[in-house]
Amino acid sequence: EVQLVESGGGSVQAGGSLRLSCAVSGHTYSSFLIMGWFRQAPGKEREGVAVINSVGNILYADFVKGRFTISRDSAKNTLYLQMNSLKPEDTSMYYCARKDDYVGLTLRPDAYSYWGQGTQVTVSS
Repeated sequence: EVQLVESGGGSVQAGGSLRLSCAVSGHTYSSFLIMGWFRQAPGKEREGVAVINSVGNILYADFVKGRFTISRDSAKNTLYLQMNSLKPEDTSMYYCARKDDYVGLTLRPDAYSYWGQGTQVTVSS
C-alpha cells in the first residue's frame, strides 16, 4: 500500500520560509511517477501548487512562481517544497500526492490517486 507522509508545516510570519517534506513508502516505482504539492484552505477547493516528474520537469501555479521550489530525492523517496517569501494568503493545509503514471504533468488534483494526510501552514501578517 502506498503511503505519503508530510512534515515541516508550522506557523511563520509573512516573509518567512518553511520547507515541507513528503516521505513515500510502499511502492518501489514511485520515483518514476509524477508527484506534487497541493493545498486547501477552509471553504475553498483544493488547488495545485507545484508538480514534478521523474526527469525534473516542473509545473508551478502562477501564485507561487519565484517563491516556491519543488524538488525530489529519488534515492530517499522524498518530495520537498521549499517555500520562501510566504504570504498570509499561503495559509492552508498542504498535501503531497502521487499520480499513477509518469506522463501528463498537471496541477489538477483529480488526476492524482494517492494523498498524504496534510500538514498545516499558517502565515501571519
